[in-house]
Amino acid sequence: MLTREEVEHIATLARLRLSDEELERYREQLSAILDYVAKLQELDTSDIPPTSSVLTEATPLRADEPRPGLEREALLRNAPAQEKGQFKIPPVFEEGG
Repeated sequence: MLTREEVEHIATLARLRLSDEELERYREQLSAILDYVAKLQELDTSDIPPTSSVLTEATPLRADEPRPGLEREALLRNAPAQEKGQFKIPPVFEEGG
């Protein structure tokens, strides 16, 4: 079982501010997770070959076929601002900075 101080340390590392109620709840939950992981580590997996995926088949993908794109006018129709056939956005960097 994790101590309250250990959970407070974890919360500090994660930059979380937790109430007393949250600290206790997370202490119980994290302790349960660690107990479960400890049980899993007791399993003998020496006869199980390593796998890169639990899925037996590759994910089916659609064929990659070229299709016509949208016309420039259609793309810019709802743009809040445009200039010379392009989207106009506010500057990212201020001059002189």
